[in-house]
Amino acid sequence: MKTIINSSLNPRFNLALEEYVLKYLEADDDFVLLWQNDNSVIIGRNQNTIEEVNQPYIDTHHVNVVRRITGGGAVYHDLGNLNFSFITNNASNSVNNYRKFIDPVVAALNSFGVPAEFSGRNDIVVAGMKVSGNAQAYYQNRMLHHGTILLDANLTMIFNVLDVKPDKIASKGIKSNRARVTNIKPFLHEQVTMEQFKDRLLKYLLGSADISRSVYMLTAKDRAKINELMESKYNTWEWNYGQSPDFTLERNGRYEGGGINVRLKVADGLIKSMRIFGDFLGVEDISKLEQQLTGLRFDQLTIANRLNGINLDDYLLKITKENLLDCLFPNKKD
Repeated sequence: MKTIINSSLNPRFNLALEEYVLKYLEADDDFVLLWQNDNSVIIGRNQNTIEEVNQPYIDTHHVNVVRRITGGGAVYHDLGNLNFSFITNNASNSVNNYRKFIDPVVAALNSFGVPAEFSGRNDIVVAGMKVSGNAQAYYQNRMLHHGTILLDANLTMIFNVLDVKPDKIASKGIKSNRARVTNIKPFLHEQVTMEQFKDRLLKYLLGSADISRSVYMLTAKDRAKINELMESKYNTWEWNYGQSPDFTLERNGRYEGGGINVRLKVADGLIKSMRIFGDFLGVEDISKLEQQLTGLRFDQLTIANRLNGINLDDYLLKITKENLLDCLFPNKKD
């Protein structure tokens, strides 16, 4: 088994690297990768991004939002979390066989003093609380299995970035299962840094104290293709938001000029239809405002830019641009 030493903290690069090794790297070896992301929410392949994230909180705290190629629920990554990936041949023997990949990680954690165990369909738990979620994807005869390990993550951030207001959203996106989570740091035999933990885990999974003999060095050609994949896919709004399943959304707000009720249909991340109801006043037909917003990305900055050129008092007297944006993108206070 080979490994790639990857010091990048950029989730877009890291997910592109995974996909590249799975689909395009010309190597017959199996791989195990350990990697970290800076503050990020990683969205499951079949999820509706807007349903899963607290976007105003994410914008305020500069959290990355990136979609992965595997299924399952949204997860939060920071520098207290370690990700592991197995990329292997003979996918037919590995599809949905989560224990094949999770058991070695559980055994490693046990050897470090952590009373970890496999739980449910695809989790690792300690003391009944989740410390790792796992997901899979396959391509031709290759399999990607990856998971998280909460060593010393900011649990408050986990709750805040994934705490979406209970507005009326109806979609076919796969919903995340909000399980109780904890860190493994308090359970370790001895306290270690993330780098020490990463080094010990990699040696355990490779079955060797000499990691250097198992390292695959990315070539300039490899890196160029990874960067190309990152820019064309993982760095795009179309992949991270626009790939969301179609959904309908209803949101409400009350302001100085009256109450408003907004109903949207969104497909491919774009507003396909919009209706605005309420007891507000205005001299212009509200349908004209609806038409000016239809076709836009369902994105706060995009809508704000369009509203800059519209005199809202004509449609929504004493309801400001900030009010309408607050209604569409309610901000969770810290």
